[in-house]
Amino acid sequence: MSATVKVEVRQIAATASEAQARGHKLVTDRPEAKGGEDRGPMGGEMLLMGLGGCFMSNLLAAVKARAFEVQDLRLVIAGTLGEAPARFTAVTMAVSGRGAAPAELEKLVKIAERGCIVANTLKNTVDLTITVA
Repeated sequence: MSATVKVEVRQIAATASEAQARGHKLVTDRPEAKGGEDRGPMGGEMLLMGLGGCFMSNLLAAVKARAFEVQDLRLVIAGTLGEAPARFTAVTMAVSGRGAAPAELEKLVKIAERGCIVANTLKNTVDLTITVA
């Protein structure tokens, strides 16, 4: 039996849409420079945000399960754009935090990477690099 994750997206303006997942809503739009109204992030930005949110969720769960003392966890995620067709050819994520020894943080990052649905999906599509900063 396989599980399914479902979201709905509907148009709310000429260039904007609203995505809904379990009652949570997020607006997507294009920046004004690209003909939009800048009412929210673009889809590519949301993909990177989705990667970060999924990874952070798994990272925080790993921290909690091991009772490590880690504060101020941060992810900086960058996508390198390729030529036509428009796509990310590489994605980097730098993980930083205070309180954990470098070896502990490295272990937590590996655990989070294994559990992250988005990272596991992207790994076979783009050059995905996750490092401790």
